[in-house]
Amino acid sequence: MDLVQFFLNLVVPPMGLFFLALAWPPLTFMNACHWFLSFVFRENVRGKVVVVTGATSGIGEKLSYEYASHGAKLILVGNQEGLLRDVAGKCQRIGAMDVRIVTADLGHEEECKRFVEETVHQFGRCKFVVSGTSYFALNFLSVVDHLVNNAGIMHSYLFEEAVDVSSFQSIMDVTFWGSVYPTYYALPHLKRSGGKVVVNSSVSAWLPMPRLAIYNAAEAALLNLFDTLRVEVGNSVGITIATPGWVESEITRGKFISAEGEHVTMPDLRDVTVGPVPVTYAEECAKAIFSGTVRGARYVRVPSWYGVTLLYRIFAPELIEWTYRLLFVSPAPGTQVPAAKLIMDVPGAKEILYPSSIVHPQKTE
Repeated sequence: MDLVQFFLNLVVPPMGLFFLALAWPPLTFMNACHWFLSFVFRENVRGKVVVVTGATSGIGEKLSYEYASHGAKLILVGNQEGLLRDVAGKCQRIGAMDVRIVTADLGHEEECKRFVEETVHQFGRCKFVVSGTSYFALNFLSVVDHLVNNAGIMHSYLFEEAVDVSSFQSIMDVTFWGSVYPTYYALPHLKRSGGKVVVNSSVSAWLPMPRLAIYNAAEAALLNLFDTLRVEVGNSVGITIATPGWVESEITRGKFISAEGEHVTMPDLRDVTVGPVPVTYAEECAKAIFSGTVRGARYVRVPSWYGVTLLYRIFAPELIEWTYRLLFVSPAPGTQVPAAKLIMDVPGAKEILYPSSIVHPQKTE
């Protein structure tokens, strides 16, 4: 075995680069053709059944409006009934063919199974055959066309600062399992409909953002799970993985899990965690994800400039580590706060880098 590994270590790298050089041009051409055709033959979601989790705010809310404006039938899932009703009302006004709401805690398997079953029960169709003047029900067709996974909660503390480590589990339960469980129970129905799964991961799946270690791990797990699932299901179910950067949401308004395991809303924590990184409008992000989904895109990166960070992660990881440590971890000279916080305290910085709903939330509510 040692000789085999020695031989592979010598042969595989140069041969791999050689075949990559051969494969790259035709693959690039094929992808360009697919990109062009996807704009011509976009999926029409009118009348299709779409389940959106985490629909009460942020990207999930705006994606619900995107689907609604294109005439979809929606099941909106979240843990706050009042907010779900508000979102459902707007979806109906802007064109959804039907809207139902389901309250559920996405960190629990049983509740994820329940809302998938409720979707099938409410939107399932009977297939009929005709014999003479009589109609006979042949079977009950389960219908789920799109499953859109958006649930996630975030913490803001260094790993070693954690006081209540049980919060690690709650972050994984919602951010990771909150997408895994719904997908598992919806997959048979999606296969029957030739449907699609959309999963909202994050650029933190490959970027080691400080103060977010457990959240980053959950997003990396999502990315790898759905990449693997794409291999397993082949063309029977489409899978679009969205990896947005910082986006207008409750999180970028300062809602985190603290080191003590408590849900808190603290803009100062946001300034330390997000820092001088531009925050994208949730509506803009949702439009990009929706467009990528109906075109059958494998990945959607919002904003697109984050794509270059993949190259740095592979070829120059030290630069990423140094930059993050300098901005978000090490105290600035003569202070006890990171440089990111000092930058955001400069007059006008927030107005330039953050949407108004974050800077002045009381004016947009």
